[in-house]
Amino acid sequence: MGRIFETRKATMFKRWNTMAKAFTRVSKEIAIAVKSGGPSPESNPSLRRAIQNARAVNMPKDKVEAAIKRASGQDQKAYDVVLYEGYAPHGVAVLVETATDNVVRTVANVRMHFKDWGGNMGNAGSVAFAFKRMGVFRLLPEGLDQEALEFELIDHGLEELGEGTGEKGEKQLIIRCAFADFGKLQAAIEARGLSPVSSESEYIPQTPMELPEEKAQEVLKMVDALEQDEDVQRVFHNLA
Repeated sequence: MGRIFETRKATMFKRWNTMAKAFTRVSKEIAIAVKSGGPSPESNPSLRRAIQNARAVNMPKDKVEAAIKRASGQDQKAYDVVLYEGYAPHGVAVLVETATDNVVRTVANVRMHFKDWGGNMGNAGSVAFAFKRMGVFRLLPEGLDQEALEFELIDHGLEELGEGTGEKGEKQLIIRCAFADFGKLQAAIEARGLSPVSSESEYIPQTPMELPEEKAQEVLKMVDALEQDEDVQRVFHNLA
C-alpha cells in the first residue's frame, strides 16, 4: 500500500511540475509579447498567440490576466530570447530556446546540462542548419473541410497541412508555414473565424535521426533535464 501511495505521489508531483513549467513558459511569452506590442490582444497578434497557448495548457483566465497586468508594469523583468545549439549523445542535433533575464546564468546552466548528460554545446550555427524555422498552427478538425481550407490558405503562406494529436490524444489539424509568413497566415486563419488551439514558431528537423531505444532514452533524458531548467522555453531535436 505504501509503495502504491508513493508511486501516485510521484506521478502527481511530476504532473504538477509539468503544469507549473508550462505556466511559467506561457507567462514569459505573454511578458515578451506585451513588452513588444502592448497589453491589448486586439492590436497585438503576438499577445493573441500567447493567450491561445495559455488556453492550450489550461492556464486559468485570472492567471493570464495577472500575467498581462504584470507585464504592463514598469518593474517587469525584460526577457531576452536566446537560442543555444549543440549535440546530445550519439550525435543528435539539439536547439534550446530560452527566455532569460540573466544570459550569464542561462548559458552556464545550458552548458552544464549538455555536459552532465554526455552532450556537447556548440557555437551559433553549429546545428541550426539541420532545422527549418516554421510557424505552426494547431486547430481542432471538427467541422472543417480540410481540402477547402488548404486551398484557401495556400495563397497566405501555407506550406504543409496534416493531422496530428494533442497532448491529451485529441485529433488536431496541423498547419505550417515559413516563419516569414507567420503573421500573414495567422491573419488569414483569424479572418475565417478560426481560433487555433495553439500557434507557435517551431524548429522542424530536416533529417530525422533513428536510434535504438536504449540510445534514444539517453538523448531524451538530456532533453528532459534541459526542459526542466527555469530559463528554457522549448527544446527541439532531430531524434525520430
